[in-house]
Amino acid sequence: MSNVTYQYIKTNKDVQTYINYADAALSSIGYTEHSNAHVERAAATAFMILDTLGYDARTCELAQIAAYMHDIGNVVNRVDHAQTGAVMAFRLLDCMGMPADEIARIISAIGNHDEGSAAPVTPIAAALIIADKSDVRRSRVRPAEREQAVTTNAPPADIHDRVNYAVESSSLAFSDDKKELILTLKIDLHISSVMEYFEIFLSRMSLCRTAASSLGVNFGLVINNSRIL
Repeated sequence: MSNVTYQYIKTNKDVQTYINYADAALSSIGYTEHSNAHVERAAATAFMILDTLGYDARTCELAQIAAYMHDIGNVVNRVDHAQTGAVMAFRLLDCMGMPADEIARIISAIGNHDEGSAAPVTPIAAALIIADKSDVRRSRVRPAEREQAVTTNAPPADIHDRVNYAVESSSLAFSDDKKELILTLKIDLHISSVMEYFEIFLSRMSLCRTAASSLGVNFGLVINNSRIL
């Protein structure tokens, strides 16, 4: 085990620089928020999933680290950002002195998180996939688009912004028997329909089901108190 902890990664200036520049790049091409709010939420969720399922403390922490660093590849390009980010994370973590067996588990998860090429190849990868894809919320819409929606009293034109803007509350939690991991959403149907949600999130929800299954649990989706999955 190395001394490279999640808290150290969070305070590392180089990692933070890549996160900031990656988010700025996505903002410039109209993507939703991928800043500290997203990666910290993903890290907390990935940790929660593995911790609840009884994985050892270091595996849970490696999942946190992978989730915190998973989007840095966007600084290069959105296309293939998962694989680019994995290579970038390798260099950063190797320079920090993290052992190869831990780096391998982290970069494998990062390289397998994007729905175009993702696969839950390890428990860490599975936890990251679910943590990333389940992060849908109004605050992921950029401030300018949120302000315009409020000013004009009209939903955002972009479907990704509109669906996220419609989400009034979002939570991911295990059932009491820990056999299901359930994403519960409250959506303002005046802003976006459930059909629109599935138009952009169907592949992501399907991937979450596959990832959850690899962890030995079912993935459920509840929208406005109605069971969808």
